[in-house]
Order: sequence, then structure tokens, then C-alpha cells
Amino acid sequence: MKRTIISLFVIVAAAFSIGGECGSVPNTSDTIQKEQSEKLLKEATSQVGMPAIKNFRERKILKDILELRDQEGLVTYTYLFSEVTGRFTYLGETIGYGIPYATQFTNPQKIEASGHQIGYAILPQSDPNGLYSPVSAEGTWILMREPKTGKVSPQYIEHRIEVFTFKLDDDDPRLAYGSPPKRAEK
Repeated sequence: MKRTIISLFVIVAAAFSIGGECGSVPNTSDTIQKEQSEKLLKEATSQVGMPAIKNFRERKILKDILELRDQEGLVTYTYLFSEVTGRFTYLGETIGYGIPYATQFTNPQKIEASGHQIGYAILPQSDPNGLYSPVSAEGTWILMREPKTGKVSPQYIEHRIEVFTFKLDDDDPRLAYGSPPKRAEK
């Protein structure tokens, strides 16, 4: 019985040592450069250290921005921006801020075990609608209030837009055309 356990242990240890050799990273120019870069970064970190951040002001500002963007019923005003004239054209009252077309609701990648090899693969993952969003896209989705009815619906825009929490004044020189249309009565 003791010999069987020792034999089994030797077989398992041999399998792990063979597997370790098969899965080792080859010594390529990329791995050599990675090791050299890591060495340099360690030395730089030991000599320079980390910045003496004490107030974390930028982190606090970003937190404030995220919380303000999350307000229920946040009303914004969306304008088209013309690169030719450098002026804004009022599009309408919107809810929240524009969302880039390439934004995904779910993580765009998933890790899956490889079927025929030991290891994992990173694969694309679809959104809940079964479609795969592009890595980048020019368009923006906005929730716009229809001026006559006040109904809010999604609009897709491929032009560059600017979104403000206030309307530009009618006489603002940045406006391309006079005053924006009046808001519908509710």
C-alpha cells in the first residue's frame, strides 16, 4: 500500500513538472524587453517614489461628477457643434448626457477555458440583445424631449455634440442661429 501511494505521488509530481515545462513562456525579444522594462521601473520607483498626494482633490471631483450625473431627471440641453463655423446649433432638451454608441451594458470580453489545451482564452461577449458592440463608433445616443408633446425618446446622432446643464443665452455669439425653440407645456 505504501509503495502504491509513493508511486502515485511520483507520477503526479512528474506530470506537474512536465506540464510546467510545456506551459513555460518562451524567451523571446518581447519577454526579454518586458523583464528589462520591469527592472527599470522598479529602480525608478525606488529612486523617485510615489507622488505625495494628500488631498485627493481630483478623485473627489470625479466622485462629485459621477454622483451629479446620476441624478434622477437630470435635464440637459444638447447642441450640435460645427467645426467649420465653430458655433452651436440647438438640438433640444435632453435627459442626462449622451452615451457613446460603442458603450456596452455588459463586459465586452469573457474568459473561457480552452477546450483542447490547458489554459484560457479571452473571447468577445455579446450584449443582452445578442449583438456585439464595436470597439469604437462615432455615434452618440441621447434621450431627447420632443418639443410639442414633451415625450422623451432615444435619438441617435453621428455629429459632434455638446451637452450642457443650462441653455446658452439667445444672444450668445457661440449660437449659429437665434434662440432655441420654446419648451412644450406639460
